[in-house]
Amino acid sequence: MHVKLHWLALTRGLMMKSEDTPVLLSHDETDALMRSITEQISLDTFDRDNHAVIKQMVECMGDSRGMVRLRFAETLGEIGESATPFIIEALLHHTNPVVRRAAGKTLTLIGDPTAVPSLVYALLNDEDTVVKGSVVGALARTGEASVTALLDILADPVHPESTKGHAAWALAFIGPEAAPYLENAIKSDSIDVRCAAVGAIAHLAQDKGDERAYQILLETLNDKDPNVRTEAAAALGKLAYPPAVPPLILALSDPDGEVRRTTAISLGKLGDRSAIPPLEIALNDESEPVRVLAKLAIAKIENHEDL
Repeated sequence: MHVKLHWLALTRGLMMKSEDTPVLLSHDETDALMRSITEQISLDTFDRDNHAVIKQMVECMGDSRGMVRLRFAETLGEIGESATPFIIEALLHHTNPVVRRAAGKTLTLIGDPTAVPSLVYALLNDEDTVVKGSVVGALARTGEASVTALLDILADPVHPESTKGHAAWALAFIGPEAAPYLENAIKSDSIDVRCAAVGAIAHLAQDKGDERAYQILLETLNDKDPNVRTEAAAALGKLAYPPAVPPLILALSDPDGEVRRTTAISLGKLGDRSAIPPLEIALNDESEPVRVLAKLAIAKIENHEDL
């Protein structure tokens, strides 16, 4: 009873204080706050417009106890979009990375499309790798609303490969919702966008087993730009997709040397003996790297060794 009365007094104090200043709570006060909020939610009496209390809950995601942080994150997730602005504020500006990490995870639970710009900003600018991982999960969970922003990340050469990898994973996780956007992206006038789309489509094929994704990669072997064709040839080799062998054999005659080099590597990875005769022809290619890689690919197929 004493703890409950103490929390009632604290709640009144929160409502009277500036909404910009959450209170530093002891463990007992934190536990009392959680019990009170849990009870209110169960009775459907929680006031989602009580910004002071919601801010305090966000602050409690920095508690030293992991299970307590998780419980506050889950409860804020139950509160939903009313809490989004305060969670975003913590994600972008809180000095404690533990709170920022929890904010990303909580936004994953809510899946609020209005959070996408802030999530992207955190992905590109937060120095904490765990925060980045939490943010990627939230972008993936948000679904269709995240797709355009994720494609923009993939297409921008300024961003590091690790960030592009996060974006590609999120697009693959989104799955069928992202597919129409990726099909449009693969037809873009921008070479960078098409190259980025190849990577995302490859993730979709690998993680979801999407047959249409495989077919798009095969079609992209005929893209007008050699950089895009190279990306497609590399992706098909990594995916170990047997139906890719005949189109890749044709790609051994591509006018671009880098495409031919990448194709030889991919055929070696696929390990289909039907590729040996065309690879033997490639031993006479005008490009020395192609000749070398064709020889290695043949050896790999014959000996089942990694390149």
